[in-house]
Amino acid sequence: MKLYLQNFGCKVNAVETESIAALLREQGWDIVSVPESADAVILNSCTVTASGDHRMLTALRRIRQNAPDAAIVLTGCYVQAFPEDAAALSEADILVGTKERGRIPALLDAFFRLRKPCRAIAPYGRTDAFEVLPISAETAHTRAFLKIQDGCNRFCSYCIIPYARGRCRSLPLAAVRQQAEAFRQRGYQEIVLCGINLACYGQEEDCTIADAVEACADFPRIRLGSLEPDGLTDAVLARLAANPAFCPQFHISLQSGCNRTLKAMHRQYTCEEYAQLLGKIRALFPDCAITTDIMTGFPDETEEDFAQTLAFAEKMQFAKIHIFRYSRRSGTLADKLPSQIPEQVKKERADRLSALEQRMAAQFLQSHVGKTVSVLFEREKTPEFHIGHAKDYTTVQVPATPTDGSFRNRIAAVRITDAAEGKLYGEIV
Repeated sequence: MKLYLQNFGCKVNAVETESIAALLREQGWDIVSVPESADAVILNSCTVTASGDHRMLTALRRIRQNAPDAAIVLTGCYVQAFPEDAAALSEADILVGTKERGRIPALLDAFFRLRKPCRAIAPYGRTDAFEVLPISAETAHTRAFLKIQDGCNRFCSYCIIPYARGRCRSLPLAAVRQQAEAFRQRGYQEIVLCGINLACYGQEEDCTIADAVEACADFPRIRLGSLEPDGLTDAVLARLAANPAFCPQFHISLQSGCNRTLKAMHRQYTCEEYAQLLGKIRALFPDCAITTDIMTGFPDETEEDFAQTLAFAEKMQFAKIHIFRYSRRSGTLADKLPSQIPEQVKKERADRLSALEQRMAAQFLQSHVGKTVSVLFEREKTPEFHIGHAKDYTTVQVPATPTDGSFRNRIAAVRITDAAEGKLYGEIV
């Protein structure tokens, strides 16, 4: 039997899609690259924004038209958050939420026997355990991704994710060690620990994200995915700083540099607390990269509020900012707020923030020139360059010669000689 998978949304979704593929490979399925040749299609949905829903629905209808005989499984956050809307989609044969992906092989077997649509959308409870899925057998990458946390207890006013993912829960520490060791045995040089609210890792077992990092001790490089500010305590930061394998790249979500807007968003920190945290990080990790997310056009964001965000972002000197325009999401508190901001204003503010981001990113890259950094080469060489990433996740290119072999999956020291167009250039030491 042949299977086609399509993923939408975040890195956690991508990891889960690869785990679903691994689950079905164990059952004898072969993965194909186009839906037209598949017996079954799995779409892993994202529902963070309405535009994300639209992209998924467009793909679903196109696939049904082009692969009319395939069994279509629609899974993920959209299905869990909006089960009745999902049930109304005639194009999907099987609906699975974010809770029971391990049942997908059995559900496909039942569908092929009975040819009856089915739904597997169980509500979340407060005591649900982390669903352990197989790790991906994919070896095309040099960086392994391990999902160790799911769910969120924050209920930010703009966000549907707690309804789509349930409460915080963690992969047990023993399983982190086991799955990390399985990746290491396959030759991976770097592991990335990811989750929906990664900073909450281990709260059920009285451990922290530092314990998870230390559980991956055999890796030369260990990296963390996106973080919320409140999980990075002094004790956690000290343990991370003491670990030579830890990659000093911190993606710490900000959302707004205005305290009034943060309060309306139900974020659980102030700008002053955020700035204090970044000061502690930079004291422990002098050469770190700190990146963030910032949203423009949240309801009732005034021009003065946005000016505060611009000024705060410049003060924080981020290496990169992921910029999002606020998108109304039914089922959230912010969707019901008055004073919704016009799209053209959201865009204009995003453009201004982008101009600042580009200046700061260029300054950050320029600060590397003359330094020697550790680079994991990840791609087969192009005719011109070997390409990889430094520990702070900046892209590094080293000139290639016709006689060079592959540098892929090799870690080497590189002296940086130039910075341009979002990349660093250097030479092997």
